[in-house]
Amino acid sequence: MERAVADAVAVLRTAVDREWDGVPAGRLEWDCRQTAEHVAGDLLAYAGQLAGRAGSAYVPFEITLDEGTGNADVLDVIVTTGALLAATVRTTPADVRAFHPYPFRGADREGFTAMAVAEMLLHTHDITAGLGLSYEPPAELAAGVLERLFPHVRPADAPWPTLLWATGRGELPGRAPVSGWRWVNPPEVAADRLVLRSVVPAAARDLAAGGDGGFRWVEDGPWRGTREAAGMTVKAYESGVHRAEWGLFVLVRREDGRAVGGMGFHGAPDEDGCAEVGYDLAPSARGRGYATEALRALSAWALARDGVRRLIALIEPDNGPSQRVVTRAGYLPAQDADGLLGFELLP
Repeated sequence: MERAVADAVAVLRTAVDREWDGVPAGRLEWDCRQTAEHVAGDLLAYAGQLAGRAGSAYVPFEITLDEGTGNADVLDVIVTTGALLAATVRTTPADVRAFHPYPFRGADREGFTAMAVAEMLLHTHDITAGLGLSYEPPAELAAGVLERLFPHVRPADAPWPTLLWATGRGELPGRAPVSGWRWVNPPEVAADRLVLRSVVPAAARDLAAGGDGGFRWVEDGPWRGTREAAGMTVKAYESGVHRAEWGLFVLVRREDGRAVGGMGFHGAPDEDGCAEVGYDLAPSARGRGYATEALRALSAWALARDGVRRLIALIEPDNGPSQRVVTRAGYLPAQDADGLLGFELLP
C-alpha cells in the first residue's frame, strides 16, 4: 500500500500548480480536487473501521480539510492517511474483520489493504486522465487487486488494463464493456467452534502447490481433498468462472486459530439452483463433530442466498463417516450418481 501511495503522489505532485477544481476526473462526476479528497477520506475511513473493529456499520466520522488547503496539501493528507492505514493494518490481527458493505458485510486487514490500493490506483488514473498526465502503476499492484477483489474476473497478461476494464474505465479486446461493477471481499461463515474462511485465488494456488495458503494448520493438515479443491479454485479463477461464495472455505478453529480442514462447493449453483458440497478434515481433527458443525453452518448460509433451491453431496458407498456427517447435518438420501450415494438438503 505504501508503494501505491508513494507512486501516485509522486505523479500528482507534478501538477499541483494547476487548477484541479472544476476539472472532471476522467469519467467520474467528481472533479480532480474532489477525487483527491475522496481518496484521503477513504484511507482514513478504512483505518477507522479496522482500528475500531466496526462490526455493523461505518464508524460515523469523516475527514474535513481546512479552508485554504491547496493541492499540495491534499497530497500531504493522502500520505498521512495512507500511513495511518498502513500502521493500523500492521497492528491488526489476521482474524479481525470489520464492516464493509460489499458484498458480504465485512473485510479483514488484507481486504482493506486491497481496497485502499484500488482506490489509490483507480482514482489516480481518474485524476491524471483529467489533468492530461501519464500514469501506469506497477503491474504487481494491479494484479494483487484483481486477485483479491475481482476473483470473478478472468486474469489476463496485462493486469492494469484488465483492472481498468473491470471497473468500467477502459476496453479489453475480446471482452464486453463493463457498465456496472462491485469489488468482492471474500465471505466468512461463523459456526460455534469454527470460522469458515473463504480461500482467495492466491491462497488456493499456494495450497494446491503444497503450501499452507497462509493458514496455520494442525500438524497433519491440510489433507488431500483440500489441496484438490484448491486446485479446482485456481482453475475456476483462471477460467473466469470462480465465485468467492461458491468456492473453497478453510475451517479455522476458534480456540487456537488452527485450520483443521476444507469445505466448499464444486461451483456456483446450476440453472436449477442446485450446488454440490464437499469437505475433508485432517485426520487429527476427525471424530470431534467439526465437519457436521461446519456443514450445518455453510449449508444454512448457502440456502439463504437468492436462487439456491437445493444442496447435494455425493459420497462413496464405503465412506460411512462422511455419510453420517451429511445425515447429522440434515441431508436426506437422494438420487445416486456415477456409483456415488446422493444426499440432498432443501430450504
